[in-house]
Amino acid sequence: MKIDDKTWLRYKPFPINVGLIRATETDLNGNLSVCEEAVSGEILPIAQCVRNHAGILIAQVKRVRDTPIPPHHVAVPGHLVDHIVIADAADHTTTLGHANDSSLYNYSKSAPPPPLPSDDITRQVIAHRACDELRSGQVANLGIGLPEEIAVQAARRSLLGSITLTIESGPIGGIPLGGLDFGASRNPEAIIDAPAQFDFYDGGGLDFSALGAAEIDAFGNVNVSNFGDRLAGVGGFVNISQNAKRLVFCGNFTTGGLRTKIEGGKLHIEQEGSIHKFVQRAGQVSFSAEQALMKEQDVIYVTERAVFRLIDSGLQLVEIAPGIDVQKQILDLMDFTPKIEETLEFKLPEIQ
Repeated sequence: MKIDDKTWLRYKPFPINVGLIRATETDLNGNLSVCEEAVSGEILPIAQCVRNHAGILIAQVKRVRDTPIPPHHVAVPGHLVDHIVIADAADHTTTLGHANDSSLYNYSKSAPPPPLPSDDITRQVIAHRACDELRSGQVANLGIGLPEEIAVQAARRSLLGSITLTIESGPIGGIPLGGLDFGASRNPEAIIDAPAQFDFYDGGGLDFSALGAAEIDAFGNVNVSNFGDRLAGVGGFVNISQNAKRLVFCGNFTTGGLRTKIEGGKLHIEQEGSIHKFVQRAGQVSFSAEQALMKEQDVIYVTERAVFRLIDSGLQLVEIAPGIDVQKQILDLMDFTPKIEETLEFKLPEIQ
């Protein structure tokens, strides 16, 4: 819909009759604290919405405390809570990947050791090049999947002290985690509610974001929401991608069996992927290049063998990996021809 000549998505509200939320502890008045949670999510808005629709709110907690929770530590006030379930430890893990890890909800001045990089050479190359785009003082967001590797590269370059990494689920600072721990950060400086984090993103607060890409088309549009037989949806992708000042899309150049290696300072394609990711037109537009150009966002697309930049006419090839044949290993595997002027070689990581 149009408001003041701007296009907006309208999501009509609907009643929520039952809410299931999680907290760490409750006091005898039913007030909830999230003092040992890796994320607080959106438990307060859920509780308020359920109450306003005369619904039932059920809260899972670790324990009941005898003394009142201090007012500023109450995440959900007791008048919103109908039922409390005290969970066994096995059913109340910090994340799906960690049973109880206090480093996911506590901050220490002693920085944790940098995580190890992926064994996948392709992922290392992409994350290494994408990390070059980080600048001191930036507030950044890293998406799920391959972009998670950028945090590893940033830690190994001792960059984490000069940038602030954030996650849409609420953690600020620390090292964002992936896999079964995605949404949590190790050694975070703060953990805020997810809606507040998205308000910051929607307002243009992100200086940098790195996100994945399933399809990239000739116009620079990106599809992450509907490809093959998968309807993944966009999640927070639109909020982040259309508002970050500098945006890096990360992904394999092809997919479906791609294998690479680094030898003699050059990238070698041992086995090419069977599926082209650079298509004439994306199956669904999750990121609009047109909107990005209107907002003057700085957008690049990083793969293991080539880097592209978004320009008015679409994609421009700006960098290639050493050892790559531009015609056979890039252009012949694209469903369109990007603009090409002068290309530079980007540096490959040292594989340990």
